[in-house]
Amino acid sequence: MKMDVGGLVSRREDISALFPAETPSAKHKDLSSQFSAVRKVSGDGNCFYRAFCFAHLESVLHKPRALQRFKDKIIQSGTALTSAGFDESSFSHHQNTVIHVVEECLADEQESTLFRLFNEQLISDGVVQYLRLLTSAHLQNQADFFCNFVEAPDIKVYCRQEVEVMTMECDHVDILALSQALDVSIHIVSMEGDEQLAHHIIPEGAEPSLHLVYQSSHYNILYQRTPL
Repeated sequence: MKMDVGGLVSRREDISALFPAETPSAKHKDLSSQFSAVRKVSGDGNCFYRAFCFAHLESVLHKPRALQRFKDKIIQSGTALTSAGFDESSFSHHQNTVIHVVEECLADEQESTLFRLFNEQLISDGVVQYLRLLTSAHLQNQADFFCNFVEAPDIKVYCRQEVEVMTMECDHVDILALSQALDVSIHIVSMEGDEQLAHHIIPEGAEPSLHLVYQSSHYNILYQRTPL
């Protein structure tokens, strides 16, 4: 599929764009009954972070207060990074990139603006890099909790090798950490496994602001069907 502009985030497509050419499975039909559209994200190892931020900003695009709240969260999150031992010079540029994106959304509330920004490689990757650093900081600051879920000699080593590095695929523990760090709830629909779709709400019991589909180690953005 050819993507518009930089190819990092596509335009919305019908949900059937995720289906195989042959007869769709029961899982695909189930997915189609709940979601009407998909927005594909580049499979470059950064798909979760890119999809997470785009989908959340899109969900609050016409809610100035929620956008402002997210901007404030990003500004405040710098303290989490310094607490984890990051030097401000190592993250301030990426942090400012995220703030710039949110300010652009606040200025005109246009989906086309969000789409353009996320398809500009430097801006889009800057956002991803900041989210990776923030995830790392949250994992390290809450090490007593997260060390139980990380298979590594210690959490700092795990973060340096698996979280902070661009193009490294993320794990469930990273998703939980980012959700907590920014107070954004996520719904992930997994196509993996047997015939049934698996639904994961992070954190459990929350009302998610974004919906992602996980298929073949890759995340894309889903859009719910609106009730008739």
